[in-house]
Amino acid sequence: MRPIPIPTKARGVPVPEKVTKDKVLCYVVCEDKLLVFRHTDYSHEEVGIQVPAGSIRAGETPEAAALREAGEETGLKGFKVVRKLGETEYDISPYRFEIQHRHVFHLELTEPTPDRWASQEDHDGEQEPTHFECFWIPLEAAHVLQSGQGALLGRLYD
Repeated sequence: MRPIPIPTKARGVPVPEKVTKDKVLCYVVCEDKLLVFRHTDYSHEEVGIQVPAGSIRAGETPEAAALREAGEETGLKGFKVVRKLGETEYDISPYRFEIQHRHVFHLELTEPTPDRWASQEDHDGEQEPTHFECFWIPLEAAHVLQSGQGALLGRLYD
């Protein structure tokens, strides 16, 4: 078998050097169900099903970022960190030439929710809002998560 060449150019354009970004992933679990969302402004084929996640801001702890991101993406406020499940890295190329250093948290929700609801992230008014449909899936179906987001789900049972 021949090794696959690493491209130095994509469609004639030099491939940028990959940067590493600190991110958080949130596994919000209630009664053996996982809180997920889908983007309603993009097709399922483009973005899939995801858990609340995002960037850690300068000066922000990973725990604080997890609580903030969970709230921003779901519109809910009653989150509590159960524990940190670990850290992992994910190369998100070619979507972005970026290595995501992910801090993964188990969160619980202290307020009731419907089975399905609409939400949006306003991005502090710096860009157009992103629209989501939030819903619960059985934990055993969480293998459908996009971009390696389910990598540490097994640690919920440790």
